[in-house]
Amino acid sequence: MLTTAAVCHAPHQSFKFEDIELAEPQGTEVLVRITASGICHTDISVQQGKIPFSLPGVVGHEGAGIVEAVGRGVTSVRPGDKVLLISPSCGGCGPCTTGHPALCEKPALRWSGVRNDGSPVATLQGQALGMRFLGQSSFSTHALVEERTVLAAPEDIPAETLAPFGCGVVTGAGAVLNVLQPRSNQSVVVLGAGAVGLSAVIAAALTPATKVIAVDMVPERLALARELGATDTINGAETGDLTAAIKEAAGGGADHIVETTANIKVLEAALAALSRGGSMGLVGAPGGGEAATLPVVPFISGAKNLRGVVMGDGTPAFLQALMELYRQGRFPVDKLIRTYPFEQIEQAMADASSGKVIKPVLTFNP
Repeated sequence: MLTTAAVCHAPHQSFKFEDIELAEPQGTEVLVRITASGICHTDISVQQGKIPFSLPGVVGHEGAGIVEAVGRGVTSVRPGDKVLLISPSCGGCGPCTTGHPALCEKPALRWSGVRNDGSPVATLQGQALGMRFLGQSSFSTHALVEERTVLAAPEDIPAETLAPFGCGVVTGAGAVLNVLQPRSNQSVVVLGAGAVGLSAVIAAALTPATKVIAVDMVPERLALARELGATDTINGAETGDLTAAIKEAAGGGADHIVETTANIKVLEAALAALSRGGSMGLVGAPGGGEAATLPVVPFISGAKNLRGVVMGDGTPAFLQALMELYRQGRFPVDKLIRTYPFEQIEQAMADASSGKVIKPVLTFNP
C-alpha cells in the first residue's frame, strides 16, 4: 500500500515527504495507522549523523495509532484497536524471558532497517528504505511493525499524550520506579528537566522519597518541575559548585540520582554528591568515545552504585500501569507536550533541538 513518510535521505539533510510502498502484514505483523508520534533526541541524532542507520530511511519511535490490519499469527490486537508502539523485543532471549524486554539480545529488531526475514518493509521508487527504526519508523502515516511492538491502549487517552509513553515517559519513570526504587525518607535528584527528566520527577513524587530535586538551567523548566512534584530545584546556570548544591539540597548527599543530560561534567559533579550506599542511573548517552572519571576508592568504600538504564527497564505491564496513573490524574505528562501537524516536522525537530519545547509531538490527519 502507498503511505506518506518523512524520509531522511542523508545526514544533515531536511526530511522529504515521499509516497512510499509499504508491504502488507504477514505472520505476526501489524499495520498501524499513525495518529501521533513524539520526537526524541535519538531521532534527531540520526538526522545529524550522530547515530548510524540505513538511509534513505524513516525514523520515529514514539508512535501511537489505530490498527488497520494484522497478519494471521497476531492474537493480541485486532483492526480498530487503539495502540501504543513500544520498544521491540524477541520474547525468547534471556532478558525477555526474565522480565527485561528492553534488554533484548537481538539488536537487529531495533537497527537492521528490514523485516525479520531480511525483506524490505517499504520501498521508494523500487528501492528498499531503512525502516523499523527502534522497531517502529513512526514518522509516517502508517507503520508496519511486529506484534510485540504493539500494546493495546485506553481509548480515552489522547493520541498526542499517549505517544511519548513508548520512550521518553517509560524511560524516565522506569529509571526511578524500576531501577532506583527509592525508599522512605530518601532523596532523588534528577539531572535535566526535559521529557525524560520530568517523567522521572513525576515518578519520584509517587514514591516515599521525601526530597525530589530537579536540576536544570532553564527557570521555566524548573518551575514546571516544582508543579510536577519536585520539592527543590537547582539552577545549574547560577550554581558555581554543583556537587555542593546537590549535597546541600539533599541534606548531606543524594541517595539516588537520575542522569539525563549526557553532559560529562554534570555527571562527574553529581557522582561526587552521592551518599554512602547511593545509586546513580545513567540515562543520557553522550557522544561516542566520551568517558567519565570514576573515583574508584570512594565508590568502593562508600558502597555506591552506577547503573546504565535502557528504556526504564520497562515492560508492557509497567506501561499499562503508567497509562492508568495518567487516567487517574497522577501522572500528568500532558503538561510536557506541544503538538505540531506532521507537515511541520522540521520546525518540531528544531524546537526539540534548541530546547524550546520539552516534548514535541507530531499529529496526523484522520
